[in-house]
Amino acid sequence: MWRVAAVRTLRGGGAGAPRAASGAAAAQLRRRLESELEDIRGAGTWKSERVIASRQGPHLLLAGGGIINFCANNYLGLSSHPEVIRAAVEALEKFGAGLSSVRFICGTQSIHKDLEEKIARFHQREDAILYASCFDANAGIFEALLTPEDAVLSDELNHASIIDGIRLCKANKYRYKHMDMQDLEAKLKEAQKHRLRLVATDGAFSMDGDIAPLREICQLAQKYDALVFIDECHATGFLGPSGRGTDELLGVMDKVTIINSTLGKALGGAAGGYTTGPKPLIDLLRQRSRPYLFSNSLPPAVVGCASKALDLLMESNAIAQSMAAKTQRFRSKMAAAGFTISGKDHPICPVMLGDARLASVMAEDMLNRGIYVIGFSYPVVPKGKARIRVQISAVHSDEDIDRCVEAFTEVGRKHGALS
Repeated sequence: MWRVAAVRTLRGGGAGAPRAASGAAAAQLRRRLESELEDIRGAGTWKSERVIASRQGPHLLLAGGGIINFCANNYLGLSSHPEVIRAAVEALEKFGAGLSSVRFICGTQSIHKDLEEKIARFHQREDAILYASCFDANAGIFEALLTPEDAVLSDELNHASIIDGIRLCKANKYRYKHMDMQDLEAKLKEAQKHRLRLVATDGAFSMDGDIAPLREICQLAQKYDALVFIDECHATGFLGPSGRGTDELLGVMDKVTIINSTLGKALGGAAGGYTTGPKPLIDLLRQRSRPYLFSNSLPPAVVGCASKALDLLMESNAIAQSMAAKTQRFRSKMAAAGFTISGKDHPICPVMLGDARLASVMAEDMLNRGIYVIGFSYPVVPKGKARIRVQISAVHSDEDIDRCVEAFTEVGRKHGALS
């Protein structure tokens, strides 16, 4: 036995030795992939992954040293909150590392049911269901709910997960212009021939920092007998007086039928997503939603994190409310410096540059000045709409924000983005 292992090792077949697939088809695939990758590099849209050697927070440790982080979805700063971490450790010790099962076999623990009840109570809905991510929640909702007799009307700038989820369903598909209520109304009129109509929109759009006109959407939905679905990933926890999201912010909590959101951003930042809404819908998803039926249960530590984050949020809205002043500080100072910032009053603050290569080069130069931001370009955003997305967190100090603005001003002048 030892001899066989030794021979394999000597011939390069031992554990850890990379082995490339052989044959003409594999070689052809490799050439095609390498060509595509080179095209991405040439277009200036290559996405690098920088390795972090510390906890998530406003200040990070990278290989090159310490930096100020302005590109995380850590809106409330709870990713490294001591109580959130403690709750994760306690759940890990009590309930184990994971379930090794899907929910309906032997993967439902008391903490899963407790968190689902807490989510429903937070959003003031009847019930909730957990997923491994909100991408999975969006992949699972439309196919389970809608049939060829139905119609779904989607904002053209909805998140990729909504788009992909809608692609999976057999409903009739309508796409309306971004936040254009005249176009939505025209599409709703056209969709009257279908049994059920569902308007699907992001509550807050992650690339533009703008907020869906939910009052107007709900008015049109009522007029044309439609339901409203919102994805609240970039709203849950910090928009609205008590952080319940865009429906609370705009006073339409009783008009929105279905909410999908995430546990991986403001609510602890670990992982997980959910759907909350009418109990019969949640019951149906437990029976038919494929990402729920065929994915492992959320690990106990993740459940513990999210549950504690919700506790902190429901005890006090002070953290959520602190973000408004910090967001305004950044937006006003950047505008005064001469930059165009997309959106309004949202901690997502896209610095619009237009050119993909400029966005990439400026983001790299910002990192050299100790500010961590990311440039976004096609296909993540439309061509000609490249930007650097800045995200404000409740745990950023005024000094952090001012230093970021100063660095942007220096880099912008260096590369011709400012006169």
